[in-house]
Amino acid sequence: MTSHENLLGPGPTLLPERPQPQTALADGTDPVDVAKAYPDFSAAWAALAEKALSADEPVAAYAYARTGYHRGLDQLRRAGWKGFGPVPWAHVPNQGFLRALGALARAAQAIGEVEEYERCREFLDGSDPEAAAILGVN
Repeated sequence: MTSHENLLGPGPTLLPERPQPQTALADGTDPVDVAKAYPDFSAAWAALAEKALSADEPVAAYAYARTGYHRGLDQLRRAGWKGFGPVPWAHVPNQGFLRALGALARAAQAIGEVEEYERCREFLDGSDPEAAAILGVN
């Protein structure tokens, strides 16, 4: 063991900045167009999932959220994440993944997928309890 290891667990995983797709969403570009241009951008999929949840379309929301979740997992792994540890909400590039995970939890709950809801809720809480509270996944 080196003297620089974190004895309390892994440090936070911080996804890289993605200014172009983030700006496009912030400027009101349709999330469909952002997802087409940047299919690995979790925030676009999260926006689509949240929109579908608002329209009472939980199956579509589930599909969008699952896509954003999986694309985010790929990016987390590339950023050094080992399958556990903090993924802080305060780091804006992490929010797309966390939103997709929260939407997946809510969509799973809406379609009666209890085990998936619980797994997502625990994952979200383990990533950042602040995110779970902000996203309304208790």
